[in-house]
Amino acid sequence: MLLAFLLVLSCTAPVQAEQAEQAEQAEQAESTGKHSIVERTYPFYIGKTADDTLDQEFPLYFIDGVDDLPYVELADWAKLMYFLNTDISGDTGYGLHVDYRDEEVVFERENGYTLTFDFTDNFLQFVDYDAFMHNSNDTTLIDLVSEPGTDENGEPVLLLRDKQASFDRYGDEMIVDLGANGIEMIAQDGNCYVPLQTLNDFTLLPTLVGVVFNGKALFLANDNLFFDYGEGSYTEVAKIYYDAPAGKRSDALAEYSYNELCLALDTFYGLKEVHDISSFRDLFWQIGYDEVLSGNDAMDADNALKSIIDFYLDDLHSVFNEYSYLAGLNPIADSTGIANRKLGEHRDEYSKARDKENPDGWLQYEEVGNTAYITFDEFKSSYFGATYYQAKEEGQELEDTVALILHAHEQITRPDSPIENVVLDLSNNTGGDVDAAVLVLAWFLGDAPFSVKNMATGAMSTAVYRADFNLDHEFDAKDTVADKNLYCLVSPVCFSCGNMVPAALKESQKVTLIGRTTGGGSCVVQPMTTAYGTVFQISAAHRMSFLKNGSFYDIDQGVDPDIYVDHIENLYNRTAMTEFINGLF
Repeated sequence: MLLAFLLVLSCTAPVQAEQAEQAEQAEQAESTGKHSIVERTYPFYIGKTADDTLDQEFPLYFIDGVDDLPYVELADWAKLMYFLNTDISGDTGYGLHVDYRDEEVVFERENGYTLTFDFTDNFLQFVDYDAFMHNSNDTTLIDLVSEPGTDENGEPVLLLRDKQASFDRYGDEMIVDLGANGIEMIAQDGNCYVPLQTLNDFTLLPTLVGVVFNGKALFLANDNLFFDYGEGSYTEVAKIYYDAPAGKRSDALAEYSYNELCLALDTFYGLKEVHDISSFRDLFWQIGYDEVLSGNDAMDADNALKSIIDFYLDDLHSVFNEYSYLAGLNPIADSTGIANRKLGEHRDEYSKARDKENPDGWLQYEEVGNTAYITFDEFKSSYFGATYYQAKEEGQELEDTVALILHAHEQITRPDSPIENVVLDLSNNTGGDVDAAVLVLAWFLGDAPFSVKNMATGAMSTAVYRADFNLDHEFDAKDTVADKNLYCLVSPVCFSCGNMVPAALKESQKVTLIGRTTGGGSCVVQPMTTAYGTVFQISAAHRMSFLKNGSFYDIDQGVDPDIYVDHIENLYNRTAMTEFINGLF
């Protein structure tokens, strides 16, 4: 009994001493009106290997003895933002000016749009969030296509953004009330400090990264930094990240992390209204997870977050990626909600039906009489636009969606081609790369409109794209199959971009959809982190839409086919499908 008591005492004494020191420093700060602020510098990993680091260690600041809740001075953060946007994201036109004005700090982009940090009333103010955050090369306010589409001379390659046909409706001013959410910014001795995770959530998310801290170093994190899905193993930098003592969150970190998580999800989760979520603070209380999410146990908090994502959001784009370093390196449990299970069941059903009709293997490009079939299960664009021109000149074979469409276009438009019908088989397509999806739309339609709405600000954008699929450096009617009879095979498996493309094709009134109602999925994926280093993703505020009669319509519930197919195996009997299509005219 005495031994057990001594063991408990030995474990609790350092914790009690730390809490007493923090309490003393907080009391001193309250009596003097000044915080105790300690600066420490740390290595900063920006890639998957131990060699991928910033040249200099990055400074963090710790307030009133709390060592697991880092703050960043805004001048340092502005330098990091510039580096991430120019060197990492490749935005050579990006500019950022910082102006310290008494109790305000203003970040101003090269386009004149600003983000103001108000340290008196403790809030952030974006004049226009999208205008402040977007890439300087974007054609529209919310341009989700990452491919620049230009060569070294600024001439368009493969992808052309039609600036005259594209348009924007700017959003409302965004006020992020940190004080009302229990989050404190600190201005002291001419310096301005903001919690690292707050800066992550509100200034870095559109660059698809977050910065996590494990007590030893900083890491530029996304959903594949720690785990290499191609190799099926954890990365070198993951082992460095998890080489830190697992344990509890301090009271200060637990409280801040909960408040910040609620605020970030309230701002950026794109499906709040359809999930009937008035606020995430209310949701967490309603399902009984508020205490564990705000408690000291990091593993319990992570498991609660995973359960919320899997079962209460269950929107397929929202995914729990990696545990916090405080929870340790643990395999992600295979638990899925109803929507995810349904998608898996549908995909198995349609895959088996396709394989049964094609026992010798199905072809991505196939001609049956006067009909060409193009089949792929994921939108992928692996190369920059100019690479496809070079590959053609050198006789290389590239493998991705764009290369497949280039091949199909060459076959369909060859001299004396018999092809009258073109069928795009997306019946097993669960989405993927937006760039590839837009290029496929341009191939089918000529002019490919792509509309997006920001649910957080009300901003709306429609960008129009064209593609050069005969690789002659001209963007004209010779690059499309719009003069053919066009069809698209769809099913409940069609999700995300696999849903967006059929929606745009149907709205065009130029393409006939055959199959069953698509699976939905309208929001883009947004990687996120917690203040204690968990990595996850959500359906973001940017929602893909289609434009009709000047109005934006959501596609989250999927799109109905023009011709319903009772027996799904009929989708894959190419001979019967060709006869059916020819019988429609």
